[in-house]
Amino acid sequence: MAAQPTEYVSAGEAEDAAATASKTKMVHDLLQGIHLVASMEAIALGAQAGIHPWIVYDIISHAAGNSWVFENHMPQLLKSDIKADFVSTLLQDLRAALDMAKSLAFPLPLLAVAHRQLILASSHCLQVGNDVAAPLVEAWEKLLRLNIQDAANAELYSPEQLALQVATKSAAVKRVGFIGLGAMGFGMATHLLKSNFCVLGFDVYKPTLARFVDAGGLIGASPADVSKDVDVLVVMVANEAQADSVLYGEFGAVKVLPAGAAVILSSTVSPAFVIQLEQRLINEGKKLKFVDAPVSGGVKRAADGTLTIMASGTPEALECAGSVLSAMSEKLYVIKGGCGAGSGIKMVNQLLAGVHIASAAEAMAFGARLGLHTRKLFQSIANSGATSWMFENRVPHMLDNDYTPYSALDIFVKDLGIVCNECSSRNLPLHIATVANQLFLAGSAAGWGRQDDAGVVRVYETLTGVKVEGKLPILEKDVVLLSLPHEWPLDPIDDIHRLNQSNLKTLVVLDDDPTGTQTVHDIEVLTEWSTEALVDQFRKKPSCFFILTNSRALSSDKASSLVKDVCTNLSIAARGVENVDYTVVLRGDSTLRGHFPEEADAAVSVIGEVDAWIICPFFLQGGRYTINDIHYVADSNRLVPAGDTEFAKDAAFGYKSSNLCEWVEEKTKGRIPARDVTSVSIELLRKGGPDAVCELLCGLPKESTCIVNAASERDVAVFSCGMIQAELKGKTFLCRTAASFVSSCIGIIPKAPMLPKDLGINKQMEGALIVVGSYVPKTTKQVEELKLQCGHMLKCIEVSVDKLALKSAEEREEEINRAAEMANHFLGASKDTLIMTSRELITGKTPSESLEINFRVSSALVEIVKQISVSPRYILAKGGITSSDLATKALGAKRAKIVGQALAGVPLWQLGPESRHPGVPYIVFPGNVGDSKAVADVVKSWALPAAKISSTKEILLNAEEGGYAVGAFNVYNMEGAQAVVAAAEEENSPAILQIHPSALKQGGKPLVACCIAATKNAKVPITVHFDHGTLKQELMEALDTGFDSVMVDGSHLSFKDNISYTKYISVLAHSKNKDILVEAELGRLSGTEDDLTVEDYEARFTDVNQAEEFMEETGIDALAVCIGNVHGKYPPTGPNLKLDLLKDLHALSSKKGVFLVLHGASGLSPQLIKACIERGVRKFNVNTEVRKAYMDSLSSPRKDLVHVMAASVDAMKVVVAEKMRLFGSTGKAHP
Repeated sequence: MAAQPTEYVSAGEAEDAAATASKTKMVHDLLQGIHLVASMEAIALGAQAGIHPWIVYDIISHAAGNSWVFENHMPQLLKSDIKADFVSTLLQDLRAALDMAKSLAFPLPLLAVAHRQLILASSHCLQVGNDVAAPLVEAWEKLLRLNIQDAANAELYSPEQLALQVATKSAAVKRVGFIGLGAMGFGMATHLLKSNFCVLGFDVYKPTLARFVDAGGLIGASPADVSKDVDVLVVMVANEAQADSVLYGEFGAVKVLPAGAAVILSSTVSPAFVIQLEQRLINEGKKLKFVDAPVSGGVKRAADGTLTIMASGTPEALECAGSVLSAMSEKLYVIKGGCGAGSGIKMVNQLLAGVHIASAAEAMAFGARLGLHTRKLFQSIANSGATSWMFENRVPHMLDNDYTPYSALDIFVKDLGIVCNECSSRNLPLHIATVANQLFLAGSAAGWGRQDDAGVVRVYETLTGVKVEGKLPILEKDVVLLSLPHEWPLDPIDDIHRLNQSNLKTLVVLDDDPTGTQTVHDIEVLTEWSTEALVDQFRKKPSCFFILTNSRALSSDKASSLVKDVCTNLSIAARGVENVDYTVVLRGDSTLRGHFPEEADAAVSVIGEVDAWIICPFFLQGGRYTINDIHYVADSNRLVPAGDTEFAKDAAFGYKSSNLCEWVEEKTKGRIPARDVTSVSIELLRKGGPDAVCELLCGLPKESTCIVNAASERDVAVFSCGMIQAELKGKTFLCRTAASFVSSCIGIIPKAPMLPKDLGINKQMEGALIVVGSYVPKTTKQVEELKLQCGHMLKCIEVSVDKLALKSAEEREEEINRAAEMANHFLGASKDTLIMTSRELITGKTPSESLEINFRVSSALVEIVKQISVSPRYILAKGGITSSDLATKALGAKRAKIVGQALAGVPLWQLGPESRHPGVPYIVFPGNVGDSKAVADVVKSWALPAAKISSTKEILLNAEEGGYAVGAFNVYNMEGAQAVVAAAEEENSPAILQIHPSALKQGGKPLVACCIAATKNAKVPITVHFDHGTLKQELMEALDTGFDSVMVDGSHLSFKDNISYTKYISVLAHSKNKDILVEAELGRLSGTEDDLTVEDYEARFTDVNQAEEFMEETGIDALAVCIGNVHGKYPPTGPNLKLDLLKDLHALSSKKGVFLVLHGASGLSPQLIKACIERGVRKFNVNTEVRKAYMDSLSSPRKDLVHVMAASVDAMKVVVAEKMRLFGSTGKAHP
């Protein structure tokens, strides 16, 4: 383990630390004392059974019965190097522990017995007649009346060399019978099948027989059925009674075994039983051969053929069974002494293993009673002389309070029972083993016999009320981060860029779901990995690219196969492009979910072994920190150990360990022990920098595993820089990391989250599509907050997981079609649409069943999105599996560009040209990122701009800034309003619905309500304007009715009265709402509008000199000018506009912030329109041409009234759209 940062503590804290150290030492002493006595008992038992002590030592020191004390002190014991002074010191330490336990009323039966044994040994350590202390071994010999030293000095032999000779001389075996297909037996038998033996299997549990047939084996209905015509019969049952039954009971094997066959007994039984069984087989008179061959190693090693087997028997028997024994084992020992010797050595191993489990329970329970943090205590002991193989393997079960039966407690009731029986029969007092047996027996009596043997700790917990379970504490993030050393002072980013130019390696990131792109930008991601596609990518010489495998959604076997395929194609593609080299990163989940180590194993099977696996799950944006080897998930200001979060309970990828070293051991099922994992500490990163990282990595042995602590992006950058240095020195690595590692390795400089305007889509009006499939609790909270904050602008479609995953095909299809139909409708109406799976979490009985349910749900979401024909404004997919499946299967994307992030940790892609929606932004929202408001924040920031700008004033202000004009179109009925809105939406243009007093007289308030409703539902800014209000009463009513703007028409009055009249309405309107626009007319237009005619002689131009006073006095917002324009039709000679007058008026109005309006736009040429806009006109009133289009449409006969209405809308829409283009407002709906 790497050294941890120095901590500065107060005097009080120092006292506490000293007290903790003293208590911890007591627990260490307890274990060392018990281990020492147990080791001596084991050596004595082996010697009594006739097994050479050094052979016992050699075998046990590589087996599960090993401990630090056994491995380091037993050679001293056998060489007579342990003296009385050592025992005296140890006795004092054990006395202190016992006194403390007595004061706490805490029972320590194992320690008490060990202490008494050592007292006895110490009393015999003085030689008669002098004061010289005798070696401990001599005292032990006197206690046990056994000559251990003579046994140790006897002639040695090599059990492994004997095994090699047996294997060399072994006879050919055609058929093997196998009785007992339990957890171990099934693995052993199936491995024999893989080794090309014909195997006939029997077990009382019928489903196991079916599995064995599926594996390629033959089966029988009884032990006798699988014993006929076999060369070798293997018996792997639970105990002596079962062994006797399958061999000699009804339908037993012995009766039908052919003459000369060999029987291998691999069960753990007593040596006495084995000796008796051999004699019984001899008495059969069929020259049956018998091999005593107990095994050790566990279920996985049984299936892999890597067991340890301790075999004994006659040379003929061993040679007959040699090929079978060799096939099942990695270590095969042949023990001299005939049948019973193999079981003797297994008995010794089980004595030590059982005592070590029981002593671990006693030690941890005592530590809990002393108030020690049990996880820290475990770490302390595991790295000390008090440790044992069983301590390191079983205590994690106690700390997790998890007694899933990897090895049942009742097994040690049986195995230590065998030890105790042998002790009695041999008159050998082995007190430690006897007490340990009683502890396991107590656990069995309490009903825990079928649970894991680590459950013996509950005997202590039940008696004393302590809890060994060691939950890691939840920490205050700010406090922890401040306690760490200062970051490495130099930013390594420039060095990383420089080193990468020399390194010339492409970082190829195999992303097990699309969320791994959450820290990079301007990088490509491929969703296919054909050799051709990879060659094209390598030719671009990129610093990095992603390959989306989505393997997290697959079974372990399929994920491994996929990774092999990708790595194979990468290898082929790289060879096809000159000067290409690459490093593979397996980007995984920052909360430790995914196929580890299966994917890593698959990768190295293709690319070859590497110097080290690098594991770095730090991810700042997601709040993932690794500190002191513990991986944390931040929740606000709390750091929660990852093993205690909802992510660790994942149905497919669950785990228990928060300590990354232990997590590696857990996920590799012990293949990579925690003690063998190298840790890169934060202290090394922050004090040693990249050079220290490089030195550490270069010093690692081949095929190491290395975890990286990190609490900041600078930490990861420092490590990346050091790793690249090591690569330049020839080291190779395979990286299993979260997203932050990737951006650090290629020197990505972060940029701010992107908005629609950054991609140029802020003016698009289509609805957005949001799809939620993730089931982590964080996602559910985020969806609830999304609906709460954005429900008013979202259309929500919930699809039933029950129907998608568990119901009939018809119900599933019906649910898919319903959701797709609704989504098409909502998106077509420019509504942002949320498709979400129902929130009840449905899981299977096994991880594979849960993955299958996930697949059915995800594939249904794919089908729904496939059926959506409307191209969304953007797509947001929530959850890794969901986003991957939608991108590849529903949208047909083969590649995309990672343009940045929509939110910290939330990748933003642009879909490639081959996809169904080229260029559409695709937001890949991880299931485990962000607080509860994160999804709502993104949806709000990417929402459609408000469909209705707050006022006519704002519409004209935008026109002024943009140098264009907006059309105000007179409407008289619903068809007119529809025509203007439809044209505005098609042209993406703002517009004004204008109602004349005569139209209001006919249509009344319903007409106004119709127009206001049309503006509210429009996709573009549209307001409603009351035109030519000549009476105070009608203007006041208009202000109360909801118009956005009004025109005060006092043009028929004198200048003075016009000012007075206009000012009155202007003040009134602005007092009601400051955003209401007030328009007025100075001068008077001739012409006819809605049956109101102004004769030419009544017309007056707008006077520039009066205009300034008029604007100043009235406070109007817009001025309708009279520059030769007319209402209605222009004379045959055409319009004669005074453009110089207009220019002067604009010069004046622009100073006052008043917009210019031109009535009578119908009939003006494009050139005149353009000239007016250049001289400041921002609103054109259009009536005559629209009215004419409406009237002309009525002249054509139609079959039905609805056809008449539709035709009139189409006709008016053409005119309105043409004017919008002419005025320059097209495309200006959202400037």
